[in-house]
Amino acid sequence: MKIHVVNAFVSDGRDSGNPAAVCVLEEDIPDEDKQEVARLAGLSETAFLLEKEGLFGLRWFTPKVEVDLCGHATLASAHVLWETGLLPERDEARFFTKSGILTATRSEGLVEMDFPVLEPRPVDVPEELLAAIDRKPLYVGRNEFDHVALYESERVVRDAVPKLERVTKLGSRGLVITARSDSPRYDFVSRFFAPNAGIGEDPVTGSAHCCLCPFWSSRLGKKRLVGYQASERGGVVHVKLVGDRVFLAGRAVTVNGREISLS
Repeated sequence: MKIHVVNAFVSDGRDSGNPAAVCVLEEDIPDEDKQEVARLAGLSETAFLLEKEGLFGLRWFTPKVEVDLCGHATLASAHVLWETGLLPERDEARFFTKSGILTATRSEGLVEMDFPVLEPRPVDVPEELLAAIDRKPLYVGRNEFDHVALYESERVVRDAVPKLERVTKLGSRGLVITARSDSPRYDFVSRFFAPNAGIGEDPVTGSAHCCLCPFWSSRLGKKRLVGYQASERGGVVHVKLVGDRVFLAGRAVTVNGREISLS
């Protein structure tokens, strides 16, 4: 089974961004085989595409579980469709997913995707969060997927070494930590930890920015923002708030194509 490996939301270098595996299926395969391919690929997400009546069915698997929404593997999927000629470059990519219809287009050298807003609601600071990161946040919120914690500085976010076993006990998919950026190039910085999904720290997380966009838009009074995810690889996500939708945009680079054999 051939997979394309694409770095999504790259910043300044080819080795930045979040690697995703993309597998274009000619016919469907059992879910257990999809999960096994994702495990063997060993990346934070593997996307499976299957054309259905003008739409592409799209599902995302971590090495451990299937997830309901993934930004970087959607960006990578659109990039693969255009790059391989399966979809003309001028055409919009339309995906049927567990989170509804998602679309992607090319815009000013970036791939721009139309995603749902995942605005957090304020919650009390969980004891497990204080145990995971030995620093009290300024704010904690939660949406249907994740917890988000605001800290006073970029340095706190960059230096944090969360105890992942404590993060698992939050009961959510993952934990986003964020602060205002020190750099004029970006509006905010973030990191994302999702051990419950089999991902210690995710390099760049599109779905987390469905939360970060409205979160920072209300605080900074801006509809268009640029976020930097300060993982070891690092990556840039451009966001735009339009009603109850978030437009996520970033660059993609194909790294390689390889084959995985199922026993």
